[in-house]
Amino acid sequence: MVKKPDVRNKRFVRYAEGAEMYSMGITKFQELAKDAHACYKLNQLVLVNLDVLDKYLETFRITDDRFYK
Repeated sequence: MVKKPDVRNKRFVRYAEGAEMYSMGITKFQELAKDAHACYKLNQLVLVNLDVLDKYLETFRITDDRFYK
């Protein structure tokens, strides 16, 4: 059996890999990555910086206790 490498240790991923990591569709992942300004374009290749994306996602964290009741 071939084992996949631990992609969480990567700093940069492509759209498809990132979408799979975050359990969302590619289009939604692309949208979030662009909104976060986490994209790096190298000719036809686009890489997403996961450190920047994670920091952006934290801004959506729900801190209101009423939500969790």
